[in-house]
Amino acid sequence: MKNFEISGNKDTRSGFGQGLLEAGQKNDNIVALCADLTGSLQMQHFQGAYPDRFIQAGISEANMMSMAAGLATGGKIPFTGTFANFSTGRVYDQIRQSIAYSHKNVKICASHAGLTLGEDGATHQILEDLGLMKMLPGMTVINPCDYNQTKAATLAIADFDGPCYLRFGRPKWPVFTPENQTFEIGKALMLNEGKDVTIFATGHLVWKAIEAGHILAERGIDVEIINIHTIKPLDKEAILNSARKTRCVVTAEEHQMNGGLGDSVAQVLALNLPTPMEMVAVNDSFGESGTPAQLMAKYHIDTPDVVAAVERAMVRKV
Repeated sequence: MKNFEISGNKDTRSGFGQGLLEAGQKNDNIVALCADLTGSLQMQHFQGAYPDRFIQAGISEANMMSMAAGLATGGKIPFTGTFANFSTGRVYDQIRQSIAYSHKNVKICASHAGLTLGEDGATHQILEDLGLMKMLPGMTVINPCDYNQTKAATLAIADFDGPCYLRFGRPKWPVFTPENQTFEIGKALMLNEGKDVTIFATGHLVWKAIEAGHILAERGIDVEIINIHTIKPLDKEAILNSARKTRCVVTAEEHQMNGGLGDSVAQVLALNLPTPMEMVAVNDSFGESGTPAQLMAKYHIDTPDVVAAVERAMVRKV
């Protein structure tokens, strides 16, 4: 199992903030809109550098999405920013009708996603957003794993023509991907080659998969770990190539089991290569208030849960 060098702990929302600032430096058409959470999304850097290209929409998320659609119609590249819950569930009608249906070049940037939002509790911990957004025709859905990858993803969607959903989080998390990396939308990343089982992981669970890989290596299990940072379009070729080799797979995500990465991978395998599979995800439940560590353990999306899922999958391996 490969060793990954950690360059510190940073929250992925800060990667977005830095990426947005750098994207704004490169392209004068980029504008930013925020729903009264500028500091929480680290958008104050862009606001300070380009005040004439920043719109404080206030606690009016639906209106913010409609404004973004209008700005895109006028040739601008709007980045909207608020919590993931308010970026999707609260404004789904506006996204569907005004952005996705007409394929507007709007970047929907969503922070504080999943259980790791922590103490704010169930009303803010959206676990359905990836499913909501991937079902919209033409919507690109991205869920990076650390600070560096989030920054790179932000820069990549600035150059991409079409509506995008970019999901990131609140807690400080290990930074283990390369600095100044190139982010390729729709291209999965091989993190560790193995022959016994594949873990397809996304977002914060990529690091948990790496931790699980080290534990499993000590037990003689050779794990292949693939970072699925783009939920849609999904890298079907990478999934099938790995499944053909290992013959059993596990998915790991900070999301509901229904509608997330696991569903997408299961569909690819069912249609092309039926394979024993286990899913590490929240099982049909809302969250609650608690620390990220407490919640990940309680809702079974922590390192030991990935290890257990791998062992279950291998029992079923033909």
